Amino acid sequence: MDSQLIQKVALITGASRGIGRAIALRLAQAGTTTVLAARTVADLHAVAEEIQRGGQETIPIPTDVTHDQQLDTLVRTSVERFGHIDILVNNAGGGTPRTLIAKAQVRDWEWTLRTNLWATMYLTRLVLPHMIRRRAGVIINIGSLAGLTGKAGESAYAAAKFGVRGFSQALFEEVREFGIKVCTIHPGYVETALIPPNRRINREKMISPQDVADAVSSVVISSPRSCPTEIVLQPQYDPMKT
Repeated sequence: MDSQLIQKVALITGASRGIGRAIALRLAQAGTTTVLAARTVADLHAVAEEIQRGGQETIPIPTDVTHDQQLDTLVRTSVERFGHIDILVNNAGGGTPRTLIAKAQVRDWEWTLRTNLWATMYLTRLVLPHMIRRRAGVIINIGSLAGLTGKAGESAYAAAKFGVRGFSQALFEEVREFGIKVCTIHPGYVETALIPPNRRINREKMISPQDVADAVSSVVISSPRSCPTEIVLQPQYDPMKT
């Protein structure tokens, strides 16, 4: 365990699988109390049970981040149970299949923006007053390389992730004097179910969810005198070169 993280409370969205699961397990192993939020109830409870077997306190709260009322309930329940939230990891996200703008469905744009950008902004706004009162906290937003360079067929996803980056930059300037850290982590190809099987990709060269969890941990325990505001995680070896 890390003495810096004992008695800290972390809220992680998208915590039932992939990157979110890895982050939740990593923080719990370090001594953090965790609040787990995701849509997939069975997987969410499985992660909670794994954490509890390790002796750490956690609560799973089934949540669809595209619904504001469920985010309200998530934060209210967390604060009622633990009294405060020290770490917020906005990890829930996703995209629809690649589609050119002229053929895109507006409902797909709306879902992508609400899931990746709006939920990050809305949940941060709910948690922020608690951190400001305590003059401490860490907010980590999981971005993407798509938030640094736009690609054809990923217009809405890129727009959402570019938005997350801009939101994070503005947020840091607003809250840095309260001792609140803000970081955006931009992973490249990550070995999760979100990337379907593809013969052109060598999955052994992809980043693992644990690599992203390592980056989250490094931000959380970083010196109070500094803030790593952005981390770009590239695969060391190009997965497209099989």
